[in-house]
Amino acid sequence: MTELKNKGLIIRSTGSWYEIRSEEGKVYNGRLKGKFKLKGPQTSNPIAVGDWVMYEMEDEVHQTVLIVEILPRQNYLIRKSVHKTGQGQLLAANIDQAIFIMTYKMPKTSLGFMDRFLVTAEAFRIPVQIVFNKMDLLNEEEQDQVFEWAGLYQSLGYGILFTSIPNKQGIEEFKDMFQGKVSLMSGHSGVGKSSLMNIVAPDLHIKTKEVSDFAKKGVHTTTYATMWELGKDTYLIDSPGIKELGILEIEKEELAHYFPEMRELLGKCKFNNCMHLSEPGCVVREALEEGEIAESRYFSYLSMLENNDNRR
Repeated sequence: MTELKNKGLIIRSTGSWYEIRSEEGKVYNGRLKGKFKLKGPQTSNPIAVGDWVMYEMEDEVHQTVLIVEILPRQNYLIRKSVHKTGQGQLLAANIDQAIFIMTYKMPKTSLGFMDRFLVTAEAFRIPVQIVFNKMDLLNEEEQDQVFEWAGLYQSLGYGILFTSIPNKQGIEEFKDMFQGKVSLMSGHSGVGKSSLMNIVAPDLHIKTKEVSDFAKKGVHTTTYATMWELGKDTYLIDSPGIKELGILEIEKEELAHYFPEMRELLGKCKFNNCMHLSEPGCVVREALEEGEIAESRYFSYLSMLENNDNRR
């Protein structure tokens, strides 16, 4: 007798087991069926939060199911696996937007790290909103620096918001950001993701931890990616705090396509295969020298070309 297949949404991944929400709203624990042929990228986790799957009932008593098919993805975010060389780690799938939480200090988020995230999102056509959090911690000079950075990224087409929980700055606008979308929230550990999430969805009571004074770095509060339903057609995926973000699935020759300010100039260089390093007649280098491309962005481009995962 053929098992009846059902459609479900992956709302939590805990390694080899997954929480699957049925179309009727019931949540099951499930795992991949033994002989399961995987398509797509080589990853340490074949299924991501946000994936739609087909499943069969395995155990009626314990309410466990077997995942028999992963449905085609609209998009996904991937990074180099921290543990397995040459493999990727899926962060989430079927995302309408990514919300990147950035802090100038406590902890410091480098522009290089943010640029890696933006390039990865650009590669999979995922719009990004950049949230500069903990603005209350900054003096006037530091605020000016943040406003300068914000101006740069806004000119490149990214949404910008400044937030401070103690001062209630930008909080209502932050809440509005999620309506009717599947959003992935990401950023370093300690930037305030959990605290901001508790404001958007206070009923979830998400754990928060203080930033370590010793290292000025965040303490991980999220171990696994989880999807929360905030309202009708409104979902939030909270990814674990990311320390490194290795670029994957992007060829060096394609990298400049995912920098909007370089993308506009592609095809205008003297040589078709220009890598924008020291080649004659390179319009990207000319734009850099004329101040039309920010030095920090160009240095991020070079860092990614050299496959250097250091966090500047």
